[in-house]
Amino acid sequence: MKRRKFLRNSSTVAAGIISAPLLASYTENTTSEETNSIGVIPIAICTWDFGNATAKAWEVLKNGGSSLDAVHQGVMVEENDLKNSTVGNGGRPDRDGNVTLDACIMDKDGNCGAVLAMQNIANPISVARKVMEETPHVMLAGKGAEQFAYEQGFEKTDLLTEESKEAWAKWKETSQYKPIINIENHDTIGMLAIDEKGDISGACTTSGMAYKMAGRVGDSPIIGAGLFVDNEVGAATATGVGEEVVRTVGSFLIVELMRQGKSPQEACEEGVKRIIAKNKDKQDFQIGFIAINKKGETGGYCIHPGFTYRTYTKDGHINNPSDSYLKS
Repeated sequence: MKRRKFLRNSSTVAAGIISAPLLASYTENTTSEETNSIGVIPIAICTWDFGNATAKAWEVLKNGGSSLDAVHQGVMVEENDLKNSTVGNGGRPDRDGNVTLDACIMDKDGNCGAVLAMQNIANPISVARKVMEETPHVMLAGKGAEQFAYEQGFEKTDLLTEESKEAWAKWKETSQYKPIINIENHDTIGMLAIDEKGDISGACTTSGMAYKMAGRVGDSPIIGAGLFVDNEVGAATATGVGEEVVRTVGSFLIVELMRQGKSPQEACEEGVKRIIAKNKDKQDFQIGFIAINKKGETGGYCIHPGFTYRTYTKDGHINNPSDSYLKS
């Protein structure tokens, strides 16, 4: 059953429970006209220096496209870049030699979709969007996600390139598994955007940590951890060692902090400090957060120096060095 039909059937029951005055009040408080009154301008922002991705997202936005299409098409640029060994096709494999991909997407209405540990499909973000739009579910994993992709018309692709295969073979000589700060054996791309209507969407995609244990899933496809969007408040996304982001439900936390009145920068800083507080004796890993609020204000913060994030607005295309908890 498609999501639209599923929700339409469900709404018949809900109509008998929720009163008309309540529905009217909710509608009045969430119109696009109201958000436009504060002068929101289109903006795209992503983790790391993925300038080609933000350029694609901005192309969508400047032509009047939706924030959902902008983040979808933006992160797909990196999924299709065979030189990027950390995202999509050409990503580095797990320790058994299998490339497994994770992704999630979330729109202005709180709808979301995700795929986890999916093999043989080059564009997990596109499958995640299909999960969101064509099913009553939020997440599909492993073989189930792959089978769904085939049913939706996606082609089977060998994701292990010769370069990644050679790197995996060299890794097996020692089989040491030690994340490197600002590399972590991967660089997730998380992207947030606001369109000309003032609506916010987000997307996140990765091949995960190189040479991870088979079946490992980090924060990237987990709604609330690697990505969270609330169109009334703002959005956040994360990169780095995903286990630590999951433990603090990092992106949801940052959005809630913005709801309480903190700026995106202040919220990102607090999110990192929460992680540090739970790892007082362990700081040899990197976490980076970026966030955006309804006004189009942005923020970014990380544990160690070196993390950057891209922004694209009508005023320019900038790679922003992030401030950090620890100093060099």
